[in-house]
Amino acid sequence: MTTARAAVMTAFGEPLEVRNFPVASPGPGEALIRVSMAGICGTDIHLWKGELPVPLPLIMGHESTGVLEALGDGLSKDWRGTPLNPVDRVTWASSIVCGECFFCRVKRQPTRCLTRKAYGISYRSDDPPHLRGGYAERILLRAGSSVFRLPDDLPDAAVVGAGCALGTAIHGLERCPVSWGDTVVVQGSGPVGQAALAVSLQSGAARVIVVGGPAHRLEMARSFGAHVTIAVEGSSVADRRDRVLRETGGYGADVVIECVGHPEAVNEGIELCRDGGKFLVLGQYANAGDISFNPHTITRKQLTVQGSWGFEPRHVDAALRMLGMGRWAELFAAQITHRFPLDGVNEALETVREWRSAKAVLEP
Repeated sequence: MTTARAAVMTAFGEPLEVRNFPVASPGPGEALIRVSMAGICGTDIHLWKGELPVPLPLIMGHESTGVLEALGDGLSKDWRGTPLNPVDRVTWASSIVCGECFFCRVKRQPTRCLTRKAYGISYRSDDPPHLRGGYAERILLRAGSSVFRLPDDLPDAAVVGAGCALGTAIHGLERCPVSWGDTVVVQGSGPVGQAALAVSLQSGAARVIVVGGPAHRLEMARSFGAHVTIAVEGSSVADRRDRVLRETGGYGADVVIECVGHPEAVNEGIELCRDGGKFLVLGQYANAGDISFNPHTITRKQLTVQGSWGFEPRHVDAALRMLGMGRWAELFAAQITHRFPLDGVNEALETVREWRSAKAVLEP
């Protein structure tokens, strides 16, 4: 194949265009992959709305699976050291870091790498080799990408159903741990919220309360194991706070995890923590605006407030391992409720923007 189709964002808020691009042969350390499935992440909606400074035109898509078509010289093993061959099913970490800057080497915070670049976010599609996002028939991975060969019994739907959300939740709860027996409140029942629910349970939470909507997403949370679900629709902030207090003996939660992406959720969530509790801000990946709150709340309640940004390849590895435990693969695969061809990309984006899906994917 000498050309491949890709869905291109040419302007914020406007319909994406399907265009043809030349397909380059992989250079040293690179990999050419035929994309099987690409998730429509909530972050993509923020990108589409212009809430992050990304270059245009852009091929979005940073949570994908595919089949290896060609390997560049020097690339023979995946991140785990497993041999790679054409026709292998793979996934890959969405970003590449330098390993040399202040944050990578000195502070060991590679998600804050000064030259970090992410597929589907950082690369202009007009610049060769063009195909650097998952909303495409092919993607060419740079040398240094973290590629993972998928086990034969792990379906694409489980990997993309978990998407970047599971790695994001694992990284966040590594920074703000859930302890055995904790009561946890998860704000938000989208993919990040479901992943935070799953990781909290896997970490030993005794009770998880999910606050969110719409109804089909709360039903999904119950299938994941949520002990209590509280609908945002038809309730006030005061109603939800009173319900959480009733469910926690009047104290509040040991850990509250914000997975909403709307700034107002932070004000609400910080009041749901018990005294001495922890508040993890996980959903504010894009700049959706400011809030105003009284810092006396943090002091009075002796709170630990933690932020987390993205994830590292080791968190992708942990996510794939978790999908091999219990029923997690089945549950995350069931999150995919809507599938679209590449030509249906704009309908897919609207479906996610309007919260009609649990998880929507493209099958290029």
